[in-house]
Amino acid sequence: MKHIKYLITAVLLFSSLYAHPNSRPYCDSLIRKGIDSMFAKKFVPAITLLTEAQRLSGEKHWQKQLFLATNNIGLTYYFMLDYGEALRNYLIAYNIAMEEKDATLEMTVLNNIAILYSKEKNFDKAIEYFLKAYNIAREKKDRIRIGNYALNLGIVHNEMHKLEKAREYLREATTYLQDDARRLLNAQYSYAQNQFQQGNIIEAGRLATRLFSTARDSGYRDEQITICTLLASVKLKENNLDQAIFYANEALARSPNLEEKIEIHQTLSDVHFKNYAYALALAHKDSVLRFRDSINIVKNGQLFENSKLKFELLNSKHTLSLNEAQLSSQRRLLYTALAFMAIIIAFFIWLIRIKTVENRQKAVIAERSHKIMALEIENEKSQKLLLEEQLKEKETAALLEQERLKNEIEIRNRKLSAKALYLSGRNELIDEIITTLSKMPDLSKDGSRHISQLKSYLRTDDEWDDFSTHFQEVNQGFLNALRQNHPNLTSNDVRFLSYIYMNLNTKEIASLLNITPEGCRKRKERITKKMQLADNTSLFEYLSGL
Repeated sequence: MKHIKYLITAVLLFSSLYAHPNSRPYCDSLIRKGIDSMFAKKFVPAITLLTEAQRLSGEKHWQKQLFLATNNIGLTYYFMLDYGEALRNYLIAYNIAMEEKDATLEMTVLNNIAILYSKEKNFDKAIEYFLKAYNIAREKKDRIRIGNYALNLGIVHNEMHKLEKAREYLREATTYLQDDARRLLNAQYSYAQNQFQQGNIIEAGRLATRLFSTARDSGYRDEQITICTLLASVKLKENNLDQAIFYANEALARSPNLEEKIEIHQTLSDVHFKNYAYALALAHKDSVLRFRDSINIVKNGQLFENSKLKFELLNSKHTLSLNEAQLSSQRRLLYTALAFMAIIIAFFIWLIRIKTVENRQKAVIAERSHKIMALEIENEKSQKLLLEEQLKEKETAALLEQERLKNEIEIRNRKLSAKALYLSGRNELIDEIITTLSKMPDLSKDGSRHISQLKSYLRTDDEWDDFSTHFQEVNQGFLNALRQNHPNLTSNDVRFLSYIYMNLNTKEIASLLNITPEGCRKRKERITKKMQLADNTSLFEYLSGL
């Protein structure tokens, strides 16, 4: 009765909400509430909420919401043990995912279908759907999903006793689930179970013992139950009956579900039978039968609840259709009243508008006058800004011209430097030739004449005059400043300083002046004193700053 009252209240609530436009966030909230109710095992409210979300998303063509609602309806029926209805909804959700071409949705529902077939012990179908999800995950390179589906394939192959194939999948799952502690623990447990089925009892026990400590420290209750159950089976195989009973009782103390209780009591029955405690063995055997009956009762009860829920949903749909017709009639009446009110309001607005036209016209005239004045002020500001911009452009042009002239002077100076270096190199070459010829024994008159002719080429006065003319054209400011600051300098001094200004070294200047490098250094010292500069003054830096 409590569920029926809740359902009727929910139907009335949805009927009233349906009269208003429903948004996508509203639909999302229905799905969230439905999922919360499902995990809280409140299946009737969950189905009601999710069905409403399914109807709304179907009408609005919100495919993602439609998939989520349908898939979670299937999951709710799965928890209610109605596997047929769960599979029907899963298949509908799968078709939606295929239409949307959404790989994530497709993998989700394929995994759910495979789990359902696995629960029904239809392992071939389970592997088929797990493999579809697994292959899509590999195509998308989704590491987490690859690990999850590989784990599921390993579990199914364990149950089919295809142990070598199971180990392949479990190793892969362990590789991909390193960042998911709980799923990694499940993969390692499945590997331990695989070792137990293979007959490697010692290895299975060692792994299970380590995993039990991890599960206990992490607070994973469900994993503690399954690991304790495995340890009880291991200890039974090792004939360590006390330890087998201990781990079985540890599993029972953690509130296992009915299927887990059946397995635990079966293990305890086998332990006591092996220990010749036949009364206890039979007692646990009776517990196995009792819990199997309980599962059948639960299934039958769930099937009855499912049938009742389906009837209530059909009844609510019929009520919704009746309410929709009534609401449609009410809407027409409401729209007529609203239209009449709109006409009356429009008439009053028209009257008010006529009376306010004159005031608006005056306001417009005043506003235009204000705008004209503002435009005049703005025009003056614009002209002022234009003049400022023109001045800035002229300043910029002057700076650019100045920079151009500076670059041109630098280019000419580089050419003069190149010419000076050429003269220096030529003089050095001629000087070397004269030295070589002078050292030759039995020099003829023609040789002496050639030496004299070569020495005539060392004269640089004409070349200096030509060089000086070009240098003055390019560096007029420098020469003027030099003569103004130091009027006592001779033309030879100016010539020497010009070479230093061009950043020629002592050897190059000595070659150009046809003197020795030592004579060049002495002349530099003499001119520095003549200019009354300090001894540690860099002559090049001083000249560059003129």
